[in-house]
Amino acid sequence: MHWAINIAKELINQHPEKDTFVCASGISPSGSVHVGNFREVVTTYFVVKALRKLGKKAKFIFSWDDYDRFRKVPKNIDPSYEKYLGMAYFDIPDPFGCHSSYAEHFEKEFEKSLEDFGIEIEFIYQNKEYQSGRYNKHILHAIKMRKEIYDILMKYKTNSYSIEERNTFYPITIYCENCKKDNTHINQFDELNGTLNYRCTCGFSNRLNVLDATNMKLNWKIDWAMRWLVEDVIFEPGGRDHSSATGSYTVSKEIAKQIFNFNAPHYAPYEFIGIKGENGKMSSSSGNIITPNELLNIYLPEIILFMFAKYHPSSSFNIGLDEDVIKQFSEFERYRANYEKHMIENEDISFAMELSQINHENFLYPKFNQVASILPLLNFNVQLLKEAFENIGETYSIHQVNKISRLVEYWIKNWQPQKNIRINQTRAFEYYHSLENDQKNWLEQLRIILQTYPTINDEEIMKQIYAICHNDNKKLMKQNQKLLFTIVYTLVLNTTSGPPLPLLIKAIGLDKIISLIDFR
Repeated sequence: MHWAINIAKELINQHPEKDTFVCASGISPSGSVHVGNFREVVTTYFVVKALRKLGKKAKFIFSWDDYDRFRKVPKNIDPSYEKYLGMAYFDIPDPFGCHSSYAEHFEKEFEKSLEDFGIEIEFIYQNKEYQSGRYNKHILHAIKMRKEIYDILMKYKTNSYSIEERNTFYPITIYCENCKKDNTHINQFDELNGTLNYRCTCGFSNRLNVLDATNMKLNWKIDWAMRWLVEDVIFEPGGRDHSSATGSYTVSKEIAKQIFNFNAPHYAPYEFIGIKGENGKMSSSSGNIITPNELLNIYLPEIILFMFAKYHPSSSFNIGLDEDVIKQFSEFERYRANYEKHMIENEDISFAMELSQINHENFLYPKFNQVASILPLLNFNVQLLKEAFENIGETYSIHQVNKISRLVEYWIKNWQPQKNIRINQTRAFEYYHSLENDQKNWLEQLRIILQTYPTINDEEIMKQIYAICHNDNKKLMKQNQKLLFTIVYTLVLNTTSGPPLPLLIKAIGLDKIISLIDFR
């Protein structure tokens, strides 16, 4: 049984009285959202789809933690932004000048990519929620329970328990009304009146009524627990770093129970995603990232969803931007063909395919591998590629051809420039003279066969070409057949592999190929 169905069934069993199942995820817009963060989103999305498949109402909410403090300037941001450290993300200007704030720039960037995946989400912007006063009564409660919260936090820390620290501990951040930064210190809290006095390192000080204040925020682990309560969340995944015995979820779970008097939602830890060939954990704040937008320049959104759906969240995996792209496309194309014919026997793979469908369209695109092998030869001319496919009996609309061609062109030019192959302009005499006599004889037979090509079909000509290397030893014959094609591709393209010969002929012309293999 697929992991998303398993989680959905657990949720239904745990909450038989629920009318609507609220599933949540959230990210701080510290920079561009990377594919590691994306796993949190798709994990929640797949569980929501599984709940709906089982006949339940489910809502997916996503919190932008844009009321968090700006902690570190990412590599791709002007170093002058250090002056904004300590301010809330929503209060910082957009470094690229195209949105109203730093937070909005990265929020809208990610939200646009989610549209391409067909993922519908109810977005919650925490700066608006905090400033609306929605959480104030819970903030006041947490302040009154601050010593009990301190005790819980200290259970999961290695540093020493301190009575003095416990007496001065507050589970909140206050943003200064003057400088907008969180370099503030609470001097006194009046529990009877619900007011507190604070001062900032900038010299500003003030008294706040907690129930009316719009510039205070609960610290992370208390904030997480409080929002579960307010939003009635019953499921939320979290990264491996939050999932240890002393991690954020464990702490927030106890705070939920001991401070806010409710049970924490069902939790699913997920492993980090790697990019093949890249070392280290991705981090938005450090700038070491691959974004969903970058993947969408290379992969169809359905393939990206399928990659995530087929792995259990607790399993790590790497996404390839090298030759693995062809492997992933080929695998998906094979599974999709079988899925549409209801021929996938593996239940998990079948449901992973179902989860990856967007708008349940019936996709008909040329194969990625074939496009990648032909498009550079046509100088990335999509119309010529469309005509080449038509010449071998495969008809696609210009939209269908362009959809894959756009991905192939980006992939080759940005990640695999060695695949930007060109047709040889002159005959490769040096390579030809390095061949054995039998191999030269194969080429002569091939030339004779190709000259009859216009009068016979593709299937027949391929039979004749394979017969060139006939040998009673089947293993040796296959080796020689493979070698023949390697020789042809080297003479024509100066590479050891290429597209199916009929497609290559239709793409660059029969006369051109004959001229490059004819050494009479």
